[in-house]
Amino acid sequence: MPAAGEDTQADQATTAEALQQWRAAERLVAVARRGRVAAEAAAQAAQDAADAALATSAAAQAALESMALAEASAAKTAQASKLVVLSTRADLADAEADVALSEVGEADAQIQYRAAEERAREKRTP
Repeated sequence: MPAAGEDTQADQATTAEALQQWRAAERLVAVARRGRVAAEAAAQAAQDAADAALATSAAAQAALESMALAEASAAKTAQASKLVVLSTRADLADAEADVALSEVGEADAQIQYRAAEERAREKRTP
C-alpha cells in the first residue's frame, strides 16, 4: 500500500486524461450556464406575460364600464329623440290646423269679395 500522500499509478491520471476531464467539466459548466440564461429568459417572459394579462384585464374592465356608459347614453338619446318626434308631430298638427283655418278664411274672404263686387256692379247698372 502506498504511503499517505502518494498516489498509485492507477490513481494518477495522465495529462491527456486530466485535460479531457477538464474539458468535459468545462462543457458541463457551459451547458449549465446556457440553461440558467434560458431559465432567466423564460422567467422574464412569464413575468411579462403576467403583466400583459393584468393590463388586458384592466383594459377589458374599462371597456365594460365604457360600454355601460355608452348604453345609458344611447338610451337617453333615444328617449330625447322620441320627445322631439312627438313635439314635432304636435307642431305639424298645429301647422296643418292653421293651414286649414287659413284656407277657410281665404275662401270666406273670396266669397265676401265676390259678393262686394256683385253689389258694386249692381249699383253701377241702372
